[in-house]
Amino acid sequence: MIEDLRLRDLGVIVEAQIDLAPGLTVITGETGAGKTMLLTGLGLLLGGRADPGTVRTGAERASVEGRLVPGPGHPALTIAEDAGAELDDGALLVLRTVAAAGRSRAHLGGRSVPQAILAEVASQLVTVHGQSDQLRLRAGAQQRAALDAYAGPEHARLLAEFERAHALRAELADRLDRWDAESEERRVEVDRLEAALARIDEAAPEPGEQRLLREESERLGNVEDLRRATAIAHAALTGGEEEAGANALIEAARAAIAEAHSHDSSLAEWDRRIADIAYQLGDLAVELSAYAEGLEADPARLDYVHQRRAQLADLARDLLGRSPLVRTPDAGTPGEEDPEQEEDADAALLSFAERARTRHGDLTAPGAGREKLLADLAEAAEQENRLAAAVTAARNAAALQLEEAVAAELAELAMPGARLHVRLTPRAHLAAHGAEDVEFDLTAHRGGPRRPLAKGASGGELSRVMLALEVALASDRDEELPTFVFDEVDAGVGGRAAVAVGARLAELARHTQVIVVTHLAQVAAFADSHVVVRKHTRDGADAVTNSDILLVAGEDRTAELARMLSGDPGSATALAHAAELLERPVRAGAAAPRDGGRSGA
Repeated sequence: MIEDLRLRDLGVIVEAQIDLAPGLTVITGETGAGKTMLLTGLGLLLGGRADPGTVRTGAERASVEGRLVPGPGHPALTIAEDAGAELDDGALLVLRTVAAAGRSRAHLGGRSVPQAILAEVASQLVTVHGQSDQLRLRAGAQQRAALDAYAGPEHARLLAEFERAHALRAELADRLDRWDAESEERRVEVDRLEAALARIDEAAPEPGEQRLLREESERLGNVEDLRRATAIAHAALTGGEEEAGANALIEAARAAIAEAHSHDSSLAEWDRRIADIAYQLGDLAVELSAYAEGLEADPARLDYVHQRRAQLADLARDLLGRSPLVRTPDAGTPGEEDPEQEEDADAALLSFAERARTRHGDLTAPGAGREKLLADLAEAAEQENRLAAAVTAARNAAALQLEEAVAAELAELAMPGARLHVRLTPRAHLAAHGAEDVEFDLTAHRGGPRRPLAKGASGGELSRVMLALEVALASDRDEELPTFVFDEVDAGVGGRAAVAVGARLAELARHTQVIVVTHLAQVAAFADSHVVVRKHTRDGADAVTNSDILLVAGEDRTAELARMLSGDPGSATALAHAAELLERPVRAGAAAPRDGGRSGA
């Protein structure tokens, strides 16, 4: 429910607070008193669009605050908590501000949230019906939505499953159309893949091959430099005719330590370590000699290595759009070899070959391509048709029950003999909503013609049909109902019909909180709480108009009903009539008008 509502600098309202109770709350007041601003504030609280024009003249911003109280485990709590909102003693605190400059802000549970999040949370908690909703009830889509809502949660799950199946079938049909339209493009793609795979198979690249070829190219292209370097290193280790090498120097050091260690046993460790170095230098000299002997210039092999590197570079450039031998300008000096790109290119070529073979198989394998799409489409269409038939059956069953429930409600709304007829018309082709269109027909009175609700219903009849639908839906639901807000649901009715509308609103309020803006005393008399919006104007050069929001009871409430009946809150006749409305009993089974609460601002 909505616990309270506080408004500041919104239209003609400077500052006001309204505490909303469970049950039926009516909001009344003279035309132009500010009831619209009260509803505008409620709309802002529920995530509606902000209009800077509603900010009170001279104020920087308007603000609306309120407390929304979901039941334990309500889906709205999950949405709010995901947005970071926190509960205040079980309530969601909502704040909406609208700047005169045009920007609005929304806060939910102490956290700033987008307007869309606030609207999503509020849509789970509050249902608003205005005169525009009566007009929308004329649309077939709204009538279908009403029937689907009445059919219950199991039907909603079935309908969602059908919608997914319909979307899948449509997607597969679209893919088949594209497949047929792109046959030439696929032939070209097959040829391109086959040519690429032929080049890869011919080249037969190996993982890490380009790095090995680069190293071999460096070695074969610099044989003399390598020989000279190893000769110098070997001479430094072994010595020459005129100079002692490192080996000789190490041996001299070892001999000196060996001679002296008899005087200090701690020198034995040094002797051992010098001996290890001598052995390692000897092994290194042998390896350098063997390496030098193995160095041979091989122009033919070097030419092959260059050709192989060029072949792999061309393959990578043609198939991958790059060459692994040259860095990009921002990666290094142009022309400089890049070992990392070589490794990447090897892996990329092999990965490309794997993907190309898979794609080629998809395009050419028996049972793939068009044949597979046709099989998938047939399976999806069968599933869609099966679910569509189930949806149709559920709607037919729900339609019969809805007709009876609404007929009973219309009888309570001073439309005896009226019948709502739910007509399901099969479609030539399945749509996203199912295999049929749903339309409501109305027989307004016994023996009257059956006419489409969209064309034949008056404003008063539409108001009562909408109310009858809501009461029927509320009676059929097991889950927690939202708060209902009705803006002039009694438009176009009066007299006995108005009393009936009030009674049914009171009946709906037995199940959930109901807030009604009304001009009819017969409806207002059924309220558990009665709120009055009153306008007052200060005369003079600085004339200004303000509106107050008051909770009335007792004599104040009787006077307000008298004003609604006659325009004169002091009329003795109107006061007597108002008192009668508040006190007279109604027939068994209908809610009685009531008086309760206390007067206050």
